[in-house]
Amino acid sequence: MNEPDFNLLLALDALLSEASVAGAARRLGLSASAMSRTLTRLRTATGDPLLVRAGRRMVLTPHAQAIQQRANSVTMEARSVLTPAVSALTLPMLERTFILRTNEGFIETFGPRLIRAVASSAPGVCLCFVPKAEKDAAPLREGRVDLEIGVLSGMGPEIRLQALFRDRFVGVVRQGHPLLQTREVSAERYAAFGHVVSSRHGKAQGPVDSALAEHGLQRKIAAIVPGYSAAMSVVQHSDLIAQVPASWFASQQVRFGEGIFQGFALPVNTPPITVSQMWHPRMEVDPAHRWLRQQVLSVCQTPEPESFSLR
Repeated sequence: MNEPDFNLLLALDALLSEASVAGAARRLGLSASAMSRTLTRLRTATGDPLLVRAGRRMVLTPHAQAIQQRANSVTMEARSVLTPAVSALTLPMLERTFILRTNEGFIETFGPRLIRAVASSAPGVCLCFVPKAEKDAAPLREGRVDLEIGVLSGMGPEIRLQALFRDRFVGVVRQGHPLLQTREVSAERYAAFGHVVSSRHGKAQGPVDSALAEHGLQRKIAAIVPGYSAAMSVVQHSDLIAQVPASWFASQQVRFGEGIFQGFALPVNTPPITVSQMWHPRMEVDPAHRWLRQQVLSVCQTPEPESFSLR
């Protein structure tokens, strides 16, 4: 029997992921000429060009696109099979870097406590937080991310999920804002002021706008910023209103200082937020990964007490 060369799978996965001979060569620590020869062998083995030139770059053929996910899954599974099983986890001796993909709000709220909790048991562990450019399960599937933390959306059916906590949005204004000079924050008065919106993707509309529309109201969006901290800076020096998660606002009181901001309950009903941690099933029984998930869950379910009152 002429068995296929399974070493080609590593090269195939790298080539299809990078869509570049040079990029795949760097990923596998090979020379560009060696990777080019390997691509020739892969073309012979698969009967398909796999990568073709399109101007100055290379693109995947339809067949390459069809097998890309399978190639990655097979490669990751092979690595898992050939990795020594760990029967016991010795945390003080553990040396590992975990990649967590989440937004800056989670890092600012829970990051310090999570880092302290991890370091106290496993000082050799490094937590690397990377931004969420978009909601996509590909980094988990490809092994580029260990944990995804956020609101579940668009993940594949195989992705494991664990709810961490439920949150809600609250309104925030500077201390002494005219909105809070009266006893009631009505939907009409809320909509009458200008607003600053936090959105990584520049989106102005959200659940609060849908809730206001049910009352026949529309708010004025004066500014859109990429994060909650930027929104708070704008609010501090204006009469604009921000909308941030209650857990995040509570954690920021020490940072911003007491008496600078005032939080209040939104005058319209918006759906609660469920924040979860997500991972690929190949990491399900990995002892170190299971330990990390427990640390995240423990930190998120014992939040710091809220240090602000709502109107």
